[in-house]
Amino acid sequence: MQRYFVEPENITDSYVLVTGEDVKHMTKVMRMETGSHIICLDNQGKQVLCQISEMTQNEVQADILETLDNYNELPVSVAVAQSLIKGDKLDLVIQKGTEFGAAAFYLFAADRSVVKWDGKKVQKKVDRLKKIAKEAAEQSGRLYIPSIYYVPSWKEVLQQTKNYSTSVLFYEEDAKTQSHGGLKDVLQSSPESIMAVIGPEGGVSEKEVNDLKREGIKNISLGPRILRSESASLYFLACLSYQFELLR
Repeated sequence: MQRYFVEPENITDSYVLVTGEDVKHMTKVMRMETGSHIICLDNQGKQVLCQISEMTQNEVQADILETLDNYNELPVSVAVAQSLIKGDKLDLVIQKGTEFGAAAFYLFAADRSVVKWDGKKVQKKVDRLKKIAKEAAEQSGRLYIPSIYYVPSWKEVLQQTKNYSTSVLFYEEDAKTQSHGGLKDVLQSSPESIMAVIGPEGGVSEKEVNDLKREGIKNISLGPRILRSESASLYFLACLSYQFELLR
């Protein structure tokens, strides 16, 4: 069944009002009509089963049939501090990371990032990624759309790590060693929240590694193979899902 996030004020006690691009998706793509059923969410934890009662070119009204209580979020709040990477790889990180359960993404230009965002275009780029996250959250049955932030300075990235009970750096140099116990230790510590810092194609710089160490943030390996930047967060999120959802 199709799911749509709507503004909280558009969900009343008896009906939901759908507006914007979702109306076109419902009418032109899904070919819905009065009587069709949908699930609407307010991005604040509420989800309701609805039946479409009225349709116009600009809005769809659906009567609420029941409130749903299924919960599909990861038990641990996970933020991905992802450095800017080339091409459409960032789209993949946002889309699949949302499907895997990430709660937030912090995007930043690392020392070795080839990609740099023009300040005048940042908001447009973030808005586009938010749309990708919304669609992925709807498709995967999420209750919440992950937050997406552009962090303009490395100092602010370091500051954000303090908002999480655990923060880690995925360090490619550690993958070349035989010490891979860091990930296991993190999983077994059952953190309430965690931020994962991920470097670009060229890896994190020595300065960035040292800055994180001074903040008490550990380097960990994701195993003996070196993963691409766009793969690291997905591997980690899959490990978290296995540890905190499938094993329980």
